[in-house]
Amino acid sequence: MNHTHLAKACRSEHYCCMIKITMDDKHIISIAQLRKLKKVDDIFKFKVRNKKEKYQWINNVLTHFGYFRLRKKDKGVVRSYIRMMTGMKDSQLSVLINKKKTTGAILLSLNKKHTFKRKFYPVDIALLVKTDNLHQRPSAPCVKTILEREYRIHGKEAYGNISTISPAHIYNLRKTRQYLSHSKTFTKTCAVSVKIGERRKPNPYGRPGYLRIDSVHQGDLDKEKGVYHINMVDEVTQFEMIGTVERISEKYMLPLVQDLLEQYPFTILNFHSDNGSEYINRVIADLLNRLLIKQTKSRSRHTTDNALVEGKNGSVVRKHMGYIHISRGFAKDINAFCRNYLNTYLNYHHPCGFATIYVDKKGKERKKYDTYMTPYDKFKSLPNCEQYLKPGITLEMLDKIAYAKSDNDFAEEMQKAKGELFKNFKHVPQEMLTFTTFVSCHLLD
Repeated sequence: MNHTHLAKACRSEHYCCMIKITMDDKHIISIAQLRKLKKVDDIFKFKVRNKKEKYQWINNVLTHFGYFRLRKKDKGVVRSYIRMMTGMKDSQLSVLINKKKTTGAILLSLNKKHTFKRKFYPVDIALLVKTDNLHQRPSAPCVKTILEREYRIHGKEAYGNISTISPAHIYNLRKTRQYLSHSKTFTKTCAVSVKIGERRKPNPYGRPGYLRIDSVHQGDLDKEKGVYHINMVDEVTQFEMIGTVERISEKYMLPLVQDLLEQYPFTILNFHSDNGSEYINRVIADLLNRLLIKQTKSRSRHTTDNALVEGKNGSVVRKHMGYIHISRGFAKDINAFCRNYLNTYLNYHHPCGFATIYVDKKGKERKKYDTYMTPYDKFKSLPNCEQYLKPGITLEMLDKIAYAKSDNDFAEEMQKAKGELFKNFKHVPQEMLTFTTFVSCHLLD
């Protein structure tokens, strides 16, 4: 049966089978025969058993037909024949033909490609996922610091390998399938004429106790105001205290501000805020005067005067509390959560970035965030830091708070407490509840 009749038979009977055939093409000696054989490609598919035989066969075909002496049109016929028999792409075939032309033969290379040894395994990526979920995926240098602390300070041997990872490679592992399948990622100030507070940017000269303060509103719903978060950050150590009130009137602000100031372990020297009336008023001014704390406020057209705390509003307050409306009735519960869990977590278990100022070639000062440590570790790194502590507070007392639990263990406890807190809120988006439930229940179990 010739090729034409065989093709008709196959199409009419819808016959499909796989037969192993040893092909002898020595009798094919002309280009004309190859052109006829090309028609079979529509009917049969050929497959070579292994790479070595395929290379040897291609080498013999090129030699048999004198490929490099053929006309361009005939060369195309030979190439089509080889592609039909081997299933190779034209670009792959061109590489082999060039090798034949250069060396005179097509041989299978025995050299293996260099591969790098794998350093971080699924168990290490799982620890990275757990750490990112507990701390809500901070920056890579911050995560590296936490991993190092888990191994070096808290003695968790499981973190030994992953603690050696570089910050840049953390971003690579965050792209892996294992990580992606288990991780979870989240008006103008009115001018006042009251002469309270000095309008200037304070300079701490490397001493702790210079606070930056700002308010964060937790949304409106049906013309009902939500709670307000009060955020205080020390400029030098980045010690941060957060509290929550129902309203930002003097009745609620005075006891909260006093409580937040008392939570700091070191003496407070300066209180800096924007020009909002919740801070620039007689009640707050009298409190600060009694505590011998100097009050300053931001200057006009200097948007960076209070930039530190405003940056913390987004990276800390919004990350943990979100943008949803929270009714005023939950202010006491949120404030208790901040005092018992969030503030301790931020100051003793969450590394922050500290900038190194250098001068570039043009003489301009620039900042490089190359140091990551917790606010408490930053405080301890200050020369003679004991002199700044409040009376009755010692480093030994603070060490018990800082090292009672590891960073991940306390973050786990904090996330569970936040999960219980968020269950009581109304109008909470499903994704927020899903994340909180995921961290506090499934992952941590």
